[in-house]
Amino acid sequence: MRIPLLLLPHTVTVQPYEGTGAYGDRHGPAVTVRAQVEDSRRLVRSPAGEELVSAAIVRTRLDVHAPPGSQLTVWPGTAHERMARVITADRFEHPGTPGHLELALT
Repeated sequence: MRIPLLLLPHTVTVQPYEGTGAYGDRHGPAVTVRAQVEDSRRLVRSPAGEELVSAAIVRTRLDVHAPPGSQLTVWPGTAHERMARVITADRFEHPGTPGHLELALT
């Protein structure tokens, strides 16, 4: 079951992390997706085990490809526009309820 667009009132731009090359991190082409953006600080643990402070949580549909290390532009076109990095990407899939992807951002 997909999360309804009614629950995704914002848009974000996603540049998926593709790995590290000779010149640093590589990212795929930018894709604009519907999302819910929540600016709230919380302590999260990165895949490498580091404790980091997340400045925002983004919820979007499960088909969005945004692994840790991806770059997101939140609040595009507003005075609050900023680029952030994905710290964690958690999938929530439960029978009978809409599944979603939850991204913790720097």
